[in-house]
Amino acid sequence: MSYGLKLVAIGGGTGLSTLLGGLKRLVGADDERGGIWLEALSAIVTVSDDGGSSGRLREELQMLPPGDIRNCMVALSEDSTLLSRLFRYRFRGDGELGGHSFGNLFLAALTEVTGDFVEAVRLSSEVLASKGRIYPATINDVRLVAQLEDGAEVFGETEITASRLPIRRLRLEPEQCLPLPEALAAIRAADVITIGPGSLYTSILPNLLVQRVAESIGSAHAIKIFICNLMTQPGETDGYTARQHIEVIKRYAPEIAFDYVVANNRLISEEQVALYSAEGAYQIGMDDHMLEKTYGHETEVVRADLLDEGEKVRHSPEKLARVIVACCEQAQARPSEVPQF
Repeated sequence: MSYGLKLVAIGGGTGLSTLLGGLKRLVGADDERGGIWLEALSAIVTVSDDGGSSGRLREELQMLPPGDIRNCMVALSEDSTLLSRLFRYRFRGDGELGGHSFGNLFLAALTEVTGDFVEAVRLSSEVLASKGRIYPATINDVRLVAQLEDGAEVFGETEITASRLPIRRLRLEPEQCLPLPEALAAIRAADVITIGPGSLYTSILPNLLVQRVAESIGSAHAIKIFICNLMTQPGETDGYTARQHIEVIKRYAPEIAFDYVVANNRLISEEQVALYSAEGAYQIGMDDHMLEKTYGHETEVVRADLLDEGEKVRHSPEKLARVIVACCEQAQARPSEVPQF
C-alpha cells in the first residue's frame, strides 16, 4: 500500500538541512517504491542568526539572516546541479566579499528586488528546483536574549554560544513576534511534525518562542517526532543528557507532546571522542536510559544507528529518513509496538 503524507520539519542549522537532505528523496509518489512517500515537505527555519555572512548582511541591509534558509534550500535541491554548487560557494579573501556565501548574496539581492524576503525565498527555491517549501519562523527582526546562571544577560546567538555559562532563561526580543500564516497552515495540515536535530537554544527553541507556533504544534493532529542530537554543544548544552534536551523543550513549550523520541545507539569512534572532547563536546543518548523511564508510557523511544560516515560526527540523512518512515508506518499500523531496526 502506498500513501502520501504532509511533513513539517522545524529547526535550523546543520541538523535541519541534514534531515531535509534525506527526506527530499521521499517527495512525490513512486509506484515502484510503494509504502510511505511525501505529498508535501515544509521546513520552518529559525531566523535569529547574527554571526558570519548572515550577521553582516543582517546589519548592513536590515534583512532577515539568510544562512540557515539558504542551507535548507540547497539541501532540498538536486545535489548535482551547478546552481546548488553555486549557492554553497563561499568567497575567499579578506575583502568585503570574503566570507560571504553566494547563496546569501543571491537571497539578499532578490529581497531588494522584490521587497519581500519571503517571496525571495520562494523564488530562490524555484530557481533551485527545491523539493519543498521553506518558511522563516517569523518575519520580524528578532534577537535572542539569554539570562545566564549568574544573572547576566547576553544578546545574540553568537554571544550566547560564546558565554560558556549555563542558560537560565531564553527569550526573543521583541517577544511579540508573529509567525507566517502559511507556516501555521502547514503545521495544521501536517501528518508528521519533526523537531530537531539542531542546537537546542539557538536553532530549536527560537522557533517555538514565536507566538502561536508551539500552540499550533501541540493542537495539530500530526505524529510528533523529536530527533535527539548526537553530541553536547559547548556553550549551550554542556553536560546535558538527551532527556534534559526534551525537558528544556517541555519547559518552553508544554503544549507539545511527542509521540516518538529518536536517539542514536551507535558509539562514535575513539578518534572522534578525542577530537570532540578536546573542544568540550561529548556524545549523548547512549546511556540515557531515563528516556524510557520518563517517556515510555506516553512516548515511544526509538534507538537506531543514525551516524553518518566521516571524520565529523553527523547524522546520516538517509538513516534519519528511514527512521521517520518507520515511525509513521508503526503509528498507523501497530500503535503498541516500537519500530525495530
